[in-house]
Amino acid sequence: MITMKTDTGYRKKCRRYNVPGHAHGLTFSCYMNRPFLESNRARHYFIHAVKRARMAHRFDLWAWVIMPDHVHLLVYPRVGNHSISPILKSIKQSVSRRFILHLRKNDPKGLLLLETSYESPRYRFWQPGGGHDRNIHTHDGLIELVNYIHNNPVKSGLVAEPEDWPWSSARAWILEDDDPIGINKESFPST
Repeated sequence: MITMKTDTGYRKKCRRYNVPGHAHGLTFSCYMNRPFLESNRARHYFIHAVKRARMAHRFDLWAWVIMPDHVHLLVYPRVGNHSISPILKSIKQSVSRRFILHLRKNDPKGLLLLETSYESPRYRFWQPGGGHDRNIHTHDGLIELVNYIHNNPVKSGLVAEPEDWPWSSARAWILEDDDPIGINKESFPST
């Protein structure tokens, strides 16, 4: 992570290392850490965006969780020459556009929570920047991250057990219930 001086202060800039054979632990948050993802509509927009991005950018999804104010993904690009930035852009941009469009048509007052006080962009669903991107290249690191992702709702007090949270891949790993976003468990390294 590096810090850049801008006209409005300092901003963190995420460095991405697109190394063939590395998985990526991705985390990104809602604007101002607001719980926009408590909305079923927003969660479904996110699920749809991940499914489309997976087809377009050819990556395996090994773990995920949608929390009220942020998400975690563990992705494995299937192509050697890849970039995580377009994956993030296609997911985040799709959710943001769809949610803002829905609010414009159905709940204009709801847009107030997404206002930035800038002319462009006027509204934000996601926190500015790329979020957090962590390269994972060891089996132990992968297992640790999968457990961390699945235990997020437990640590937040939302459920007692990881598999009780319907907005996570914990059910796919523990109960073999692969909804609502299928994971690529078969490509996960065994050792």
